[in-house]
Amino acid sequence: MSTGAIIGLVVAVLVVLVVLAFVLRPAMQRKKLRDRFGPEYDRAVSDSDSRTAAEKELAEREHRHSEFDLKPLSATAQDSYRRHWANVQAKFVDSPDSAIADADRLVTDLMAERGYPTEGYEAQLSVLSVEHAQTLEHYRKAHDISERQEIGEASTEDLRTAMVHYRELFTDLLEHGAAPRKDKDREAVRKEKTDV
Repeated sequence: MSTGAIIGLVVAVLVVLVVLAFVLRPAMQRKKLRDRFGPEYDRAVSDSDSRTAAEKELAEREHRHSEFDLKPLSATAQDSYRRHWANVQAKFVDSPDSAIADADRLVTDLMAERGYPTEGYEAQLSVLSVEHAQTLEHYRKAHDISERQEIGEASTEDLRTAMVHYRELFTDLLEHGAAPRKDKDREAVRKEKTDV
């Protein structure tokens, strides 16, 4: 084979590889976004004018999310939040309306302590969607019920459902990205549980 033919073959292969990379890049980006956002990807696409616009919005969410200084919770902070949550759940029996408001406030406090912005529900959804997409629908449902409760349109069963939804997000926020416990912390927690 002549040198010219080899060069031509190499150029042809390079052109094919460039075209293939150009064609596959959007598909790889789409898969990355689907894996990252899960059900939130489908929601964004259905709420948007185009798949491209939705994917651009999701990529912007990732970028905004990367600018936050998110931090894991210490074992002490986790335990404190768990106790607060148990108190909110216990309060539900006697005062469901108040317990729902407390659950919403506790979730917001937990978000703030982790480093998430807490100003505005839509902004919260946007930022949470990056790492907590699997439980984001729970937050939407709980928030919707809370709003209906404020205008007197939620039954006690609705409020119970809202508590379940808040608990799902609360647990995800509490455990996702939590600081690993040191052996000494684990032993102290184990001793505390057996002393009760």
